[in-house]
Amino acid sequence: MKRPIKITETILRDAHQSLIATRMTTEQMLPIIDKMDKVGYYSVECWGGATFDASLRFLKEDPWERLRKFRDGFKRTKLQMLFRGQNILGYRPYADDVVEYFVQKSIANGIDIIRIFDCMNDLRNLQTAVDAANKERGHAQVAMAYTLGDAYTLEYWTDLAKRIEDMGANSICIKDMAGLLLPYKAEELVKTLKENVKIPIQLHTHYTSGVASMTYLKAVEAGVDVIDTAISPFAMGTSQPATEVMVETFKGTPYDTGFDQKLLAEIADYFRPIRDEALDSGLLNPKNLGVNIKTLLYQVPGGMLSNLTSQLEGQHAADRYYDVLEEVPRVRKDLGECPLVTPSSQIVGTQAVFNVLTGERYKMVTKETREILEGKYGKTAKPFNPEVQKKCIGDAKPITCRYADLIEHEMPKFEKEVAPYKQQDEDVLSYALFPQVAEQYFKYRDAQQTKIDAEEGDSKNGAYPV
Repeated sequence: MKRPIKITETILRDAHQSLIATRMTTEQMLPIIDKMDKVGYYSVECWGGATFDASLRFLKEDPWERLRKFRDGFKRTKLQMLFRGQNILGYRPYADDVVEYFVQKSIANGIDIIRIFDCMNDLRNLQTAVDAANKERGHAQVAMAYTLGDAYTLEYWTDLAKRIEDMGANSICIKDMAGLLLPYKAEELVKTLKENVKIPIQLHTHYTSGVASMTYLKAVEAGVDVIDTAISPFAMGTSQPATEVMVETFKGTPYDTGFDQKLLAEIADYFRPIRDEALDSGLLNPKNLGVNIKTLLYQVPGGMLSNLTSQLEGQHAADRYYDVLEEVPRVRKDLGECPLVTPSSQIVGTQAVFNVLTGERYKMVTKETREILEGKYGKTAKPFNPEVQKKCIGDAKPITCRYADLIEHEMPKFEKEVAPYKQQDEDVLSYALFPQVAEQYFKYRDAQQTKIDAEEGDSKNGAYPV
């Protein structure tokens, strides 16, 4: 019986986020969209995650304009984004009115599928976004942040999946951000989920630990519906398995995608010079293309590894790298054995650096570590270390409710503050997520427009030939 495996292509989001710090520009992406649209992908992941922040902060681009250009170019392929639940695309929980408006505008500007996750797997932090996506008739995909530990049994994942189906999600993603899911574990997990839930299951992993292609093979045989891959120049290492390799693997089997390898080769040829340029400039670190089996020991995602390296180099303490890696699992355990994914990965990593460099655990505590221990990021799979909690938050009473329930509506305040710069409705959302970065971008945008107006004026006045 034929059951072609569906593929989500990540080159326009996670692949370049994982390998070149999300620095691919819209201009670099647009010329290849027409060919990508002909492949037959289930979806193209092209927005969300760190792309929003990087567009504004480093590329001086409007992320909303990027999305609209993608929508214009992709005539037949669904567009997909990554959404951090109550944190949206930022690093703190936002009020429900901001979450709802962001979902509405994302779908209005062209997104079809919103992959929604929470760094604690606390479904209370996902419900608002799921409801908003359903209201806008988008596809709400809820991602389970996959991790290892005493709490994370097959029963844990099965129960979580059932609750995700009950909350109104259209599909489930197993989000394996650190490449921890081994092939036979994937087979077991997918089989069990398919027996317990009716909605489709998608699998997302990274090649960091070197097992991802085998994991996909076993998951597909077990019945997974969709897998995430990256076109070969931006595949492997801390990115996803290569699209062409997975297509060839399933050729002539019941899972045959039917994709045209010649077309995929043309797409790969387009991206190869961009990859080579990133290698030459140092933007792509060759280390990110290799296999790091220590991932399975420390459970540190690829992006977190590069963050730790740069933090330590900034402190002239690169020699303490392995000390920090060994401290990461200890901090994670103290913080309720939370999965390591944005933003918990950055919080745990930074705290581990402080613990090692100060010579005393939790002598210096970041604001975010304190907020996790206060319950602001949600319920963890295991209890916090009570001694660490006491040392970090003192006599403060941790909250047990959904933190967003304590946040008043924020949109009116953001609307007022962004008024001097606002050119489109979406500007208020850019500002809500990254106030300082967005304000700098708005000033840059105004300056560019002034320059264009001045040049057009000079041209009309005959200052130079038209």
